[in-house]
Amino acid sequence: MRVVVLRLGHRPERDKRITTHVGLVARAFGAEEMLLTGRDPSVEESLEDVRERWGGGFRLTADVSWRGEALRWKEAGGKVVHLTMYGSKLAEVIDDIRSCEALMVVVGAEKVPAEMYDLADWNVAVGSQPHSEVAALSVFLDRLFRGEELERDFPGGLKIVPSARGKRVIVPEDRLEK
Repeated sequence: MRVVVLRLGHRPERDKRITTHVGLVARAFGAEEMLLTGRDPSVEESLEDVRERWGGGFRLTADVSWRGEALRWKEAGGKVVHLTMYGSKLAEVIDDIRSCEALMVVVGAEKVPAEMYDLADWNVAVGSQPHSEVAALSVFLDRLFRGEELERDFPGGLKIVPSARGKRVIVPEDRLEK
């Protein structure tokens, strides 16, 4: 399944860390791209640095029109999931969502325009209490991929070897200092 995350309403003066974390979660939990409304060089640099050091093909496309991207996505046959506190229970819709071939996952920052609720194929609530969009995205993607995303390999980058004690990192040969 192809998954992209649309970060809607990024406010550079307030949201640098949260939007960066949305991108980190998107990458680590199985999305191939994050679309960002607006531009924020610090977010772009941070995510590019992670991709370069840790590998994989994750992309960030900045300064997109949320409406235009959602409409194009749907016209191409993709489905849109909007993560919100005011949606259907995740457990009740996740099986239907898993049947999609291409999925755009929308997470908001500021007040989400009412039109987004109408454009979405699913408005999905991850829990019934206030929490962050980072938490919602991570839980949603983990449920979507049934935890398999945690075993993904990111070619070309550093790799952490799980260990009860200590830190073990494998550095690709082409990155070893000579």
